[in-house]
Amino acid sequence: MSWTEHRDTAADLAAYAAFLEIAEGLGLSSLLDRDEAFTLDEVMSAARLAEPAAAEFLKALVAAGLVQEGAEERQFAPCADMAAKRYAAGYLSWSLDANRPYIDHAPEILRDPDTARGQYRRDGRRVAVSSRWIGSQGFYPGVIEEIVSRKPRRIVDLGAGAGGLLIHLLGSLPDSTALALDLSEAACDEARRAAEEAGVGDRLEIAHRSVESLVDDASPVRGADVVHAGFVMHDVSSTPDVLDGVLRACRTSLADGGCLVVTDAVPYASGEGERSFSALFTYLHAGSMDVRLPAEDEWTEAFRRAGFSDVRCTRLPMPGSRVFVARA
Repeated sequence: MSWTEHRDTAADLAAYAAFLEIAEGLGLSSLLDRDEAFTLDEVMSAARLAEPAAAEFLKALVAAGLVQEGAEERQFAPCADMAAKRYAAGYLSWSLDANRPYIDHAPEILRDPDTARGQYRRDGRRVAVSSRWIGSQGFYPGVIEEIVSRKPRRIVDLGAGAGGLLIHLLGSLPDSTALALDLSEAACDEARRAAEEAGVGDRLEIAHRSVESLVDDASPVRGADVVHAGFVMHDVSSTPDVLDGVLRACRTSLADGGCLVVTDAVPYASGEGERSFSALFTYLHAGSMDVRLPAEDEWTEAFRRAGFSDVRCTRLPMPGSRVFVARA
């Protein structure tokens, strides 16, 4: 690819990310993600905007190629490749927006990490939203296929963020119930709102608590057919005793025939197409969050210590990501 092609790709991606973040803040993502057309009136209602402001924003989205005008007056439709654009924009949003405190304060973190790490925190909602965008194609499809094929009655998602995975699963599994557990109050609020909007709020419980709390109280995972942990187990992996305790809590609490599905990352993955983003993901976690990502064999050994004898690992599209399925 020539430098001009890189420039054009980067410029387009920057515009997509900015517009989609604005749309997210306005509450318009559900309109942009659906297959059918929407109206100017729906935009005004969802975003609580007056007609001139809503019309001007839609004009910009049309000019950017994210939205096209519909067949009828005041009607619009998302671009055909909206899912791909949102997925690509997710990497930019996660890297430069969700992690902005770590980038802005890199000198302080590098010079005095023990002090700085406690001062600079990411916005949980921004992390959850950008992770959902990446996950839409980067890791959700493989995880969804794995979970749906088991037809679980009860699903628990540890570190559920904005609840995107569970909301999708509940839409595909009408007889299932689920529990979303997350430490971020903002992410829990977003998950609750999104579930109600999707019509599955009556089947989704929200638990505002840490994954580590399962060591002392495993009630959230008790009786689950599937427990999923997406990019959260690495947060406790730096303390092996805590990681072992969480994994054991899941192992002993699963329903008969149940399984633990862990989506997470390995450090500095060097496979084709993985190198650059994996390096950033690994570096930010180690340098700014004091989180060391376990290698693939370390993940597998941790599952075995917890009593899981059947562990399978598969590479996912997001650079550096893997899904581990552990059964007793």
